[in-house]
Amino acid sequence: MSDQTSSNRAPYEEYEQFYDPDWAEAARSANRRKSRPRLLRETEAEVRRLTDEVSSQEIGFKTSYQPARFEAGWLLNSLIPFYDLDLIRDVLAIVKGGKEANVYRCAGGPAAGDPLVAVKVYRPRQFRNLRNDRMYREGREVLSADGHVVKKTDHRVMRALGKKTAFGVQVAHTSWLMYEYTTLQHLHATGAAVPRPIAVAENAILMGYVGDAQRAAPTLHEVRLPLAEARTLFEEVLHNIEVMLAADQVHGDLSAYNILYWEGKITIIDFPQVTSAIGNTHARAILTRDIQRVCDYFALQGVASQPRAIADHLWQRFQARSEKEVLADLSRTLAALNIDGDEDEDE
Repeated sequence: MSDQTSSNRAPYEEYEQFYDPDWAEAARSANRRKSRPRLLRETEAEVRRLTDEVSSQEIGFKTSYQPARFEAGWLLNSLIPFYDLDLIRDVLAIVKGGKEANVYRCAGGPAAGDPLVAVKVYRPRQFRNLRNDRMYREGREVLSADGHVVKKTDHRVMRALGKKTAFGVQVAHTSWLMYEYTTLQHLHATGAAVPRPIAVAENAILMGYVGDAQRAAPTLHEVRLPLAEARTLFEEVLHNIEVMLAADQVHGDLSAYNILYWEGKITIIDFPQVTSAIGNTHARAILTRDIQRVCDYFALQGVASQPRAIADHLWQRFQARSEKEVLADLSRTLAALNIDGDEDEDE
């Protein structure tokens, strides 16, 4: 995956229609402009606020990477918390662009612990396409900006979510982002092959960087593997899927496009659609789809497999482990309460 430099503006020109309220105004009739619904007018006002040209002097730090006009405001504002905490010193290049978020290579600050770090910056929530996220949100709690679960008795928040007010949209956006960050924390602690989570802000996640100063790690779909290495990496991906299952997580969007390859190792990325293996009734179907996509890629590398059988096997192992853990928890509870008949025998 090649970095996109400031001289390559193509990925951002297509977003101009979303970020510049005047982009298509000349093509619209006066009557149509007058009849625009209130939501569209409010959205355009928000676009103007978010995409006003912001200079590095106004923000307080300079970047080697020069963002496009309609990228600058939301990018620089999103990075202020990391700059203030000495986690980043500079933005060097964009390494991945998308409709929901961009990823940048940054020079790490003294507090980051690494000379190079990656920052994932979500696009303004009004323009993010979260697709049909209801299926993934089933079984999830609502998370606040500090990662804590919002109580269901917080009627103000729950009502705003239900009515999808501006505040409710912000709550959903925050919860979505925090789930990705807390998932990284959890999986990294278990030893899964995921980026090291460093910090989170209102609209961005700072994490470990995979690659070098010239090039970010490519995704697997860009790589052609020798058969022996492909078999090894296939087993490694399956191992990580099982590690995630043990942590009650299903990736939800796993494919060769979300697995980085660098120096013979894999790193799994992009967790906004992570779902609960226990709490989501669609979890098994989502897992099966993830495994199918992974198997499709490795089949192109010469690795034969049976995706359905693999998914069934991993799911059965997960369920057996879950049942065993439930029984163990019950035994510990009974022992703590001394409900084993010994007390009656002593009497």
